[in-house]
Amino acid sequence: MTRLGFVLDSGNCIGCHACTVACKSEHDVPVGVNRTWVKYVETGVFPDTDRHFSVMRCNQCEDAPCMTICPTSALFRADNGVVDFDDHNCIGCKACINACPYDAIYINPATSTAHKCNFCNHRIEEGLEPSCVIVCPTRAIRVGDLDDPDSEISRLHANGGGSVRSPEQNTRPRVVYKDAEPSSLDPLAAAIAPDGLIWADTTPAHPTPTPVALTAAPSRDDGAEMARTVYTTQHKPVWGTMVSGYLVTKAIAAGVMLVTALLVVLGHGSEQAAVGVVPPMVAGAFLALTGVLLVGDLRQPGRFHYLITRGNSSSWLVRGAYVLAGFAVCLAAWWIAGLAEAGAALSLLVVPTVLFALGTAGYTAFLFAQCEGRDLWQGRLLLPVLLSQTVVAGGAATMVLDLFLEVPEIVAVQTMLAIGLGANVVLVVVETRGRHSRHVTMAIADLTLGAQRTRYLLWLFLVPVAYPLILLGGVPAAVGGICALIGLFAYEDAYVRAGQSVPLS
Repeated sequence: MTRLGFVLDSGNCIGCHACTVACKSEHDVPVGVNRTWVKYVETGVFPDTDRHFSVMRCNQCEDAPCMTICPTSALFRADNGVVDFDDHNCIGCKACINACPYDAIYINPATSTAHKCNFCNHRIEEGLEPSCVIVCPTRAIRVGDLDDPDSEISRLHANGGGSVRSPEQNTRPRVVYKDAEPSSLDPLAAAIAPDGLIWADTTPAHPTPTPVALTAAPSRDDGAEMARTVYTTQHKPVWGTMVSGYLVTKAIAAGVMLVTALLVVLGHGSEQAAVGVVPPMVAGAFLALTGVLLVGDLRQPGRFHYLITRGNSSSWLVRGAYVLAGFAVCLAAWWIAGLAEAGAALSLLVVPTVLFALGTAGYTAFLFAQCEGRDLWQGRLLLPVLLSQTVVAGGAATMVLDLFLEVPEIVAVQTMLAIGLGANVVLVVVETRGRHSRHVTMAIADLTLGAQRTRYLLWLFLVPVAYPLILLGGVPAAVGGICALIGLFAYEDAYVRAGQSVPLS
C-alpha cells in the first residue's frame, strides 16, 4: 500500500511563490483562489524581527472529514492514498469547505465545483512528481510514502521531528512541516494587523484573533508580542442567508406538525380544517421552501438529484434528504386522512409524523457536527437548541394560523410556545457562556460582540417582546409569534455566520 504525503521544509522556504505559480499553471486555477499558497508570518519587535514562510494546502488527511460529509463522493481516496476529487459528481454544496480544518478547499468559479490540491495525481500516475516539487528552488517541498519506513516523512513521523496543522482535529494529516515557526501553523497565534499593510488587511473573514477586543491591535492574552500575518490568502464564508433561512423553514414545517400531533393526542383529530387539512398544507409549503433554499444554495443546482442517485450514505446531507422525504410522505398521508375526516387514521399517523418531524428539526445538528473545521458548531447543545427552536417555530406559526381558523386548545399551544422560548433562551445562554476553546471563544465573540452583534441583539430584543404578547392570545399572540420567528431567523443567521468567522489558515 502507498500513502503519499508532503514534507514542507519551512526552514528552506524563501517565499518565492514558485509553487503557487506552478500550481496555477498546471491546473488552470483562476485568479482569487488557490490550491497552494505561501503564508508569511513575522515575529519579534523591530528591529529584531524575523519573517517565516510556510506553504499552505490540502493535508491529505487519513481521516478526511471532507470525504465523510461530501454527499456524492465527489471527494474520494485514490489508490495511492491521495484525496482526489471528481468534478462530474460535485453538486457545489460547499459542505466540504466547512468540514476542512485547513481552508484547503474552494469553489472554482469556472466550474462551480469544489477544487483543492490533489497532489498532481495525474502526474503521479505517470511516474512524475507534483509540479510544485519540480519548481521549488530550495527543495522546500518534498514527497514521500508513509508506508516506506525509510522515507523522510516516515522518519519525521516516527521521531517527532515534524509538525502538523491543527493536530487537535485528529484528522491525521499527511503533510508534515519541518522547522516551521509554530505561529505560522496556528491561525489563532498570528494576527492580521489593521495597520494598512498592502499585503494583509483585517477582514470579516479573517479578523484579528483577539476575542476580548475584536477591533484592537494584535495582542496576546499573556501580554507577549503576538506574531503577525503579513501575507496570506483570504477565505470567505460560504454559507449565508439561504442556509439560515433553511434552518427556520424546516423548523416551522416540523414545529407545526408537532403542535398538530399534540392536538390529536388531546382528542381533536376530528376537526378537519384546524387539525386534519390546513396544518399539513402549511408544513408542506414550508418544507417545499426548505427544498428550494437547499437547491438554490448549490453551485450546481441542476445536479441536486445526485443526493439520491449518487448519494454517500455517511453524509448527513444525504441522510437529511431521506428524512425530509419521509416527512413529506407523512404530510401527504396526514392531509389525505384529514380530507377523508379519518380521525382514527390521524391517531395512527401521530407517531411516524412526530418521529420524522423531530428528525427534520434535529438532523442538522449531526450535519454541522461533520463540519469539523467549525468548532462552534460542534457544541453538545446544538441538538436541544434546534429542537427548542422547532417548538418555538411551530407554536409561533400556529398563533398566526389561529387568526384565520379556530385552533383548538390554543392555551396549550400558547404554553408550549412559552416553554419553547424559555428553553431556547436558557440553552443559548448556557451555550455562549462558560469555558471554551480559543476557536469557540472567538466565534462566540463574533456572535455576541463582533460582526453578528446586531443580529444577536435583535433576537435578544424580540424574545421579551414576544413573550407577553403570546400569553394575551388573539391578534397580540399572532404578533408575538411573528416577532419570535423574526428573532429566530436573526439568531440562526448570526450563528451560521459566526461559526465561519474564525480563520483556519
